[in-house]
Amino acid sequence: MLIGVLLIITWLVLLLRYPSKALPVSLAAVAGLAVVAASVAWLDHREAQQLARLELRMVYAPEQCPADRPLSLTLRNGNDVPLLELGWRVAAYAPGDTVNLADNLYTAPRYRGPGELQAGAVWHDCLPLPPLRAGYRAQTLEFRAERLQGSFSN
Repeated sequence: MLIGVLLIITWLVLLLRYPSKALPVSLAAVAGLAVVAASVAWLDHREAQQLARLELRMVYAPEQCPADRPLSLTLRNGNDVPLLELGWRVAAYAPGDTVNLADNLYTAPRYRGPGELQAGAVWHDCLPLPPLRAGYRAQTLEFRAERLQGSFSN
């Protein structure tokens, strides 16, 4: 922190004392930072759009899935590029409620996608339930994927 303050003060002194030499360098540094910031913002926006085009549905279906993995998952890649990697957290909600009833503790299962999923392809799997708060039954809850993180082929 102290070093950063000293660098800023030194830069200001140089800018005031030698403006003809320090100003072009300062403008070039600011322009470089602006280009880096703009490219990072663009990449984040593009990734958010690609994640929004994924259709991920989860339903409690113990009759279709093994007993230790009763959540039926369907994932459709609505992008025009392959999905390379996907991770998420499962949230559980009572119908019409906004309180997440899944205890996302350190010991909760990690949810990951199929690996590479081609554009327009669909993937089905069965997942384990997240730990639920006491007093709630899985068959009465709605399950959703939250905090999606993924990467796509360019």
